[in-house]
Parts: sequence; C-alpha cells; structure tokens
Amino acid sequence: MLKLGLIGKGISRSQSARLHVLLGRMCGMDVTYDYLDSEQIADFDLIKQLTTCSETGYAGVNVTHPYKTSARKLITPRKRLPSALGSVNTVVFREDGWRGDNTDFVGFMRGYGQQFDDAKPGTVLQLGAGGVGLATAFGLRGLGADKILIHDKDIARGEELVATLVAADANAAFVGEDDLSDAVRTADGLINCTPVGMNQYPGSPFDDSLLGGQRWAFDAVYTPVETAFLRSAAKSGIEVMTGFELFFFQGIEAFEVFSAAEIDADAARKEYFNAYPEALTG
Repeated sequence: MLKLGLIGKGISRSQSARLHVLLGRMCGMDVTYDYLDSEQIADFDLIKQLTTCSETGYAGVNVTHPYKTSARKLITPRKRLPSALGSVNTVVFREDGWRGDNTDFVGFMRGYGQQFDDAKPGTVLQLGAGGVGLATAFGLRGLGADKILIHDKDIARGEELVATLVAADANAAFVGEDDLSDAVRTADGLINCTPVGMNQYPGSPFDDSLLGGQRWAFDAVYTPVETAFLRSAAKSGIEVMTGFELFFFQGIEAFEVFSAAEIDADAARKEYFNAYPEALTG
C-alpha cells in the first residue's frame, strides 16, 4: 500500500488522485490518494497536517495553493531543486526527515521537451508570477531561455519573481502595462500562468491581434485543455503546448519521487486517456 495525498485549499476538482492511482496500478502498487482540503479541516495548520501525515503512514503528499512557499521552509530540498526556487509541491516522509521537491518545475521542462524537442525557448513573455509562474520561470531558466520577461498585474509580485530569477543568474526583466503589447509581438514564446481561460474565468489573456509572429505558446490552464488562447495561437500558426502536459509530467515526476518507480510516460499517457477520454478536451 502506497498512501499519498494532496494538501491545499479548495482542491475538490483536482485530478491528481486518478493519475496517481493509475500510475500505481501500472506499477502493480495499491495506491490511495486523499484530498486534505484546508477548507474542510478545522483549525488547519500546515506543520500539524504534515506531521499527522508523516505519523499515519503516508509515503508523501503533494502540496498546492496556497501552501507551496510555506512548505518549502519546512523541508530539506532534494538535490535537483534550485536553491532559489522558494516553493515545493511534493513532500516525502523519510526516517531522516521530510524531503521536498518542485515537480512543476521539472514537469514543465519535460512537457516542453516532449512538445518541442530540443528547440530553445528564445525570448519568452510570461503572464503571471504566482506559484505556477515561479515554477515555469525556473523551467525556462533550466531550458536555457535567452530572456524571461514577466508581467503580472501585481507589480510587486512580478518584480519579486524577476529579482529571484536574476539572483539565480537568469536573464529576466519585468514588463509593465505600457510595454506589454510590444513584448508580446516580439517574443519567441508566450506563456499564460494566470487563471484567465479556466472554465470559471473564460477568455484569453492575450490580445488575438498580437499573435502570429511567435514560435510557441503554453497555457498552464488545463480545464479546459483547449483554451481560447491556445486556439487563437494555433490558428495563427504558433506551435502550442497544453496545460495537460504540465499536469501529466509533474504528476509522473511526483509519483516517481514517492514510489522510487520508473514510469513509461508514453504508456502512462495511453492508459490515462483510455481510462479518462474526457481529459483530451477538459
């Protein structure tokens, strides 16, 4: 039995359980995956919850909004986690302590490689500097992006992410509202890490009239998988990567950390879509 879970706020719509249970079944493991929703737990405290999990047989847990940054302060980072990446989404309970990783960061890199092979990102404009934006920005750094441009309506948050990237030797800059259109037009890649495009927040974060000169686009939103932004990008001749790729590869990376198993991603993708064909459209 491999006992896993997800700690977060308002996580009832998460699809993580079915992915991890499926991966376990592929490996011949009996996996349980519980949703530990802070909205449903009286007097929720992150340290207390992690301690309870570690003492009640959990091999590890995923951590999502709004606890990734707080969790980073409570764990020993795994070797591959960049020291400047101040959030974790995966915590493993070991006899010698709690180990943490950010599989969003490596999951994005794997998804990018799957979709675009060895093409370099070039100059990339990213909208959104929250938790997933932090991970994708470090993924761009790992992929060797020439320049990472960040825009966020919360200027302080955007500038903080840029400062973090610069401190980690990335070429990064904040783009204000006045310069945003020009940045969109001249970018090689576009990334959406805002909620715009989700079923409950319909629309596109990018002006369709600015699309067409870019090489690639990624939307972190995966409900729906085919967002308005990606539809417009594809119509403009831009290669696209859906948010499902991030969800899928970060999940595989997390399961491999939890279980020490090695997952055949192609086989897992086939199994997942056979079991959940609606995932193709969100």
